[in-house]
Amino acid sequence: MRRLAPRTPVALALPALAAVAFLLLPLVGVLSRTSWGDVGAHLGTPEAVEALKLSLVVSFWSLGLSLLLGVPLAWLLARVSFPGKALVRSLVLLPMVLPPTVGGVALLLAFGRRGVLGPWLEDWFGVTLPFHTSGAVVAATFVAMPFLVITLEGALVGLDRRYEETAASLGASPFRVFHTVTLPIVAPGLVAGAALTWARALGEFGATITFAGNLPGRTQTLPLQVYLLLQEQPEAATSVSLLLLAIAMAVLVALRGRWSAAPRGHAPAATDRRPDADARTGADDRTAPPLPEPAADVPRDSGRWALHAEVTGFADLVLEAPPGTTVAVVGPNGAGKTTLLRALLALTDRAHARLALGGTDVTGLLPHRRAVAWVPQDGALFPHLTALANTAYGPRAHGVPRGEAAKDAQRWLDRLGVGHLAHRRPAQLSGGQAQRVALARALATRPRLLLLDEPLAALDQTTRARVRHTLRRHLDGFGGVCLIVTHDPVEAVSLADRVLVLEAGRALQYASPAEVTRHPRSPWVARMLGRNAWPGTATADGLAPSDGTTTVVAAEPLPVGTDALAIIAPEAVSLHRDRPTGSPRNVWPGTVREITAVGSRMRVLITSDEAPDLVAEITPAAAADLGLADGAAVFTGVKATEVALVPR
Repeated sequence: MRRLAPRTPVALALPALAAVAFLLLPLVGVLSRTSWGDVGAHLGTPEAVEALKLSLVVSFWSLGLSLLLGVPLAWLLARVSFPGKALVRSLVLLPMVLPPTVGGVALLLAFGRRGVLGPWLEDWFGVTLPFHTSGAVVAATFVAMPFLVITLEGALVGLDRRYEETAASLGASPFRVFHTVTLPIVAPGLVAGAALTWARALGEFGATITFAGNLPGRTQTLPLQVYLLLQEQPEAATSVSLLLLAIAMAVLVALRGRWSAAPRGHAPAATDRRPDADARTGADDRTAPPLPEPAADVPRDSGRWALHAEVTGFADLVLEAPPGTTVAVVGPNGAGKTTLLRALLALTDRAHARLALGGTDVTGLLPHRRAVAWVPQDGALFPHLTALANTAYGPRAHGVPRGEAAKDAQRWLDRLGVGHLAHRRPAQLSGGQAQRVALARALATRPRLLLLDEPLAALDQTTRARVRHTLRRHLDGFGGVCLIVTHDPVEAVSLADRVLVLEAGRALQYASPAEVTRHPRSPWVARMLGRNAWPGTATADGLAPSDGTTTVVAAEPLPVGTDALAIIAPEAVSLHRDRPTGSPRNVWPGTVREITAVGSRMRVLITSDEAPDLVAEITPAAAADLGLADGAAVFTGVKATEVALVPR
């Protein structure tokens, strides 16, 4: 069957067509009234040529002045919060809505010989703007610069801030970040704004004639020439108007709406999440010694650097790790994992970290001087640079010669298996390839603290294992500390020496992977490790689940009233079609809700009115013997000796 296109409502189509006709008819009028045989003669007159040259001089000088003043102003409006910001933006927009002649009068009262600044300019610098070419430049800049500011501000607002934050973590100063990352990425918006500004300056009339006058060879631009010709030679005025119309249309066709497009490489900005509850230290946290006085800078050389951090704001957390330690940071979404990393980099105002690396307090240093490298979740590769240039960015920011930085970058790309992609841009890389390039870029800076936000999440299983092995080999010889945010239990166990468990901004556990695996204190972590975890309160016999279901009997109960978790391994759960009469002290009726294959085993989810959801792990043969299917009624049994109670 043919797919019917949605019909356009007549009530909208007719006014829209009328609007198009309204905009098109003036252009048709110019084209129909043009004396095409005389166009060359009209445009070739000395007056027209002189006016065209003057218009080009004025418009290009106006563009240069707009770039000099407008680019910083656009950045200020896009990135800085300050009192009166709304008023400043209104002032930027004012020339766009102000009648040009009124703008000319305002300029005359400001810069004229009897204006506010005019006498000072004439006495101190001998500059007289009215009735001079420089006055025409000022008038054109006044009405045209808002196009540049508004267009560039929109591009800057749409730019993902993680590009700039990542560049800072690689050691780039704010100015270097601006001219090597920010401007190249927003270049389409900048070019579009500049083109619109130039075209508007080229066609300026009202403010120019009011402020600068209409003096041939000095201030008589092409639009003013049209005005004069219209009174005496209408045909010549039409020909000159056609030239201005052609220039304006050429600019608009070349832009094709790019002034409203998002910057290349646009991605949603990272957000920090504030926990719902007040955070307090976990049981493993301890009072920390005072930090040393701040240092002027942190050299990125070889050595051994311990980590000491006191994080406040979203959590009350003290984190210590000796040199060479890899810490896996785990927890549910919104637990504060990414916010912790951003606090260590001083990239968020929701949390503050007092940070010492190798005994040197770096709290007062800007992000690019902390010797802390960061790999965000999406890698944040600079879209305008190749993989090789991305990887060499950090060493170049630290003054390494270009050739040496390129060789070192190539070595890192080779180590991570993407050396053959060195000359590709990020848009030409797959997600896994881009993540490996981002990892190589961070490692190439040889930081004291390495922050990895789910660095292997975009990789397939085979590639993940290979990159994990390479990363593990590098971390074995790493003299600093590495924090890895992960949701993968294999990564947490295979890469980390310590595991930090966060929940609602609170440190629930900070221990070795083996200890966290045996006695997880977080239901989320227990489930991540494949175990059943029921929160509740300890009783004389075991644990009363928080949802009010039947008490779980445990062989080794905790003191009554203890906030605890009941941990049950899936393989310890037995399934029966009839109520078992053997040794299990925990027996609950339930219903099969989901059956999934995990390797050579089957995982069965059972729901019950008498117990929390329970996952059992059995063999396929046992599943077939029981005739399990979705909705089947079963009984679950767990021995008391298989229930581990862990205090929270």
